Amino acid sequence: MSRAFLVVMDSVGIGGALDAADFGDAGSDTLGHIAAECAAGRADIGRAGPLHVPNLDALGLGRAAELATGIYPPGFSAQPTGPYAAANEVSIGKDTPSGHWELAGLPVPFDWHYFPDTQPSMPADKIAEMIARAKLPGILGDCHASGTEIIARLGAEHIRSGKPIVYTSADSVVQIAAHEESFGLERLYALCEIGAEIFHPMMVGRVIARPFLGDSPANFKRTPNRRDYAITPPSATLCNRVESAGHQVLAVGKIGDIFAHSGISKVFKGKDDMALFDRLLELTETAKQGDFVFANFVQFDSDFGHRRDVPGYANALEVFDARIPEFLARLQPDDLLIITADHGNDPTWRGTEHTRERVPVLVHRAGLGPRSLGQVAFADVGETIAAHLGLDAGKHGRSFL
Repeated sequence: MSRAFLVVMDSVGIGGALDAADFGDAGSDTLGHIAAECAAGRADIGRAGPLHVPNLDALGLGRAAELATGIYPPGFSAQPTGPYAAANEVSIGKDTPSGHWELAGLPVPFDWHYFPDTQPSMPADKIAEMIARAKLPGILGDCHASGTEIIARLGAEHIRSGKPIVYTSADSVVQIAAHEESFGLERLYALCEIGAEIFHPMMVGRVIARPFLGDSPANFKRTPNRRDYAITPPSATLCNRVESAGHQVLAVGKIGDIFAHSGISKVFKGKDDMALFDRLLELTETAKQGDFVFANFVQFDSDFGHRRDVPGYANALEVFDARIPEFLARLQPDDLLIITADHGNDPTWRGTEHTRERVPVLVHRAGLGPRSLGQVAFADVGETIAAHLGLDAGKHGRSFL
């Protein structure tokens, strides 16, 4: 028994999901389309040339993409140093909780509730209850929207009126944006707790606090103080199983929120993904035998996927890739590392929502040679980690090592 590290590159899908057409996403391919845009010279803002991620390439990212779509992405050329696979999701959603719960061995056993793309979008009685319980003068929005767009459009009125901005998307989510200073951060969190009590029984997956700062649409900017209030997983995940065995689950980024802090021992936050990477490096020094380090790097998704920013996404991949040798050098010989994703968010795709895709599974442990693991299940990731940590087998998935 040693330690296990599961690193989720949020939204770095590799296309090819068998049921993509059911979600309107047939042909979406986050990594492949980014690589193609870079190779064609159409992503030369803040960076230049073909997508350059040699360390992820060496771990098998290009070959995993080929497994998913049959197309080897341009700019990739390395022979993998360890096992790699393409993973398929069975949960009905293409959202963050579904992907992470299933990676942790628990496919979502129910349908999430989604709000119609109308205005108003949410049930009037639920909104009225939230307004009354939180003693609000009302709300703004009540529609499907991009977070940055709706803050730019309604932020000034929010500051003037004191009405928070409430919106949703194609995901099962209620998002509440408010100014950290004029509305108050703690007041926003308290409002989201009320919202969670109201909307979770409807099977809405998350209520998300979206604080922002600034004094005009020109400089409104969301802050790192986002907080997700998620439904508690309905049965044990890998995280609970690790804790039940007497070990720690060390959560980096928003992992704690995604699991409603069930099975989470300690949480490590940072202002951005590179600060989170620093926390991850620190944990290579402090995590003990049997511990499970579970990390999410969200900016691929939040800052570039949803905003359909191909150069920004490509640059984020390259910056992340450049730090991987630093991480690998700190691992102990018997540590297991799996790098994966939770869904896609193709920045070349129509709309601004997640895309239904397979995800890469890149495996590193001393003594493991290069080989294709083929097509695996999301839940197989969790079971592989469970087996490595000496835990009993779960109900879903199987170890692929």
